[in-house]
Amino acid sequence: TNTDTDTYVTFEMGDNDSAVSTLPGYEYDSAVTSVSPCEYTDINNFGRMFLPPFYAIIFNISLLGNGLVLFIMYKFESLNTVTNIFLLNLVASNLIFTSSLPFQAVYHHSEWIFGLVACKLVNSIYFLGFYSSVFFLTLMTFDRYLAVVHVVFATKQRRSCYALVLAAVVWMVSVLATLESFFGHVVLEDPVLKRICEDNSNPEHKIMGTYSQFVLFFIFPLVVILYCYIRIGLRVISSRMKGKHRTVKLIFVIVVLFFLCWSPYNVILLMMEQVTDPCDSSLNYSKYVTHNIAHLYFCINPVFYTFLGRKFQNHVRRLLVKEVPCLKTHLTTSGTSRSFS
Repeated sequence: TNTDTDTYVTFEMGDNDSAVSTLPGYEYDSAVTSVSPCEYTDINNFGRMFLPPFYAIIFNISLLGNGLVLFIMYKFESLNTVTNIFLLNLVASNLIFTSSLPFQAVYHHSEWIFGLVACKLVNSIYFLGFYSSVFFLTLMTFDRYLAVVHVVFATKQRRSCYALVLAAVVWMVSVLATLESFFGHVVLEDPVLKRICEDNSNPEHKIMGTYSQFVLFFIFPLVVILYCYIRIGLRVISSRMKGKHRTVKLIFVIVVLFFLCWSPYNVILLMMEQVTDPCDSSLNYSKYVTHNIAHLYFCINPVFYTFLGRKFQNHVRRLLVKEVPCLKTHLTTSGTSRSFS
């Protein structure tokens, strides 16, 4: 999928079938070797005004929110527990993703000014953050399933080395999945947009196409997560395991938030694969809007740590009391714990 230029339509021109340009709102007619304007060029103009401040807001809030989570974990928590290792990696995935947004903000405001290497790296970082977030959400859910449903097995097998190995596997698979984006993105000269950073690989040769991405990073995680939470819910209800409720609820909300943010975009991508007209303004506009709504996940995600994590709330209160002693009479705190939930 094209992450940087949602409404740009790539076309090819010339006898040698070499890609030479990508114009906003134009489609290529090979019979007359000319271009005709599509009806959604106003989307691009709107994006130039809307996206830079939108990306800036997401970047700053995500940096502050996820950075606070990391600081609290480092300050008050044991980082070698299974839950905290997975949570630490999930927050790192969010930060990796948001680190690409300042470059995209500048890009949408004018043109790509950062060169070929940065073009490849920024898009690879985007996908690395996305892929690893999906994997870690699925992994955290499966780990909760083991801890609640298969208690005896989890007690014997859930060690920090187990979490570290799985986290390393997730990062390795995610990096391998981003290589296609790294090698496919190039910087092109455009008569209207000047320099653009575009995926120039042949769609027929792409492994991580729309369908494979839809199955691996949407359908598969959804099936695993639904199964795990159905089993967790039944076990918690039948055994009245009150101590597990808060941790399960926290991870459940994080997962639901992710799919609420990313489901519309994936559905639109799947619909666009069935449409032959690249200038379908309704679908292109829907893709444009849902793609940027999906970015909100990385901004809102840390907020739910604050509102649903009792121990996180307690750590924040302890930090405030330590830095601002006059708040001690207004805030109550309790002892530390080993599980960040």
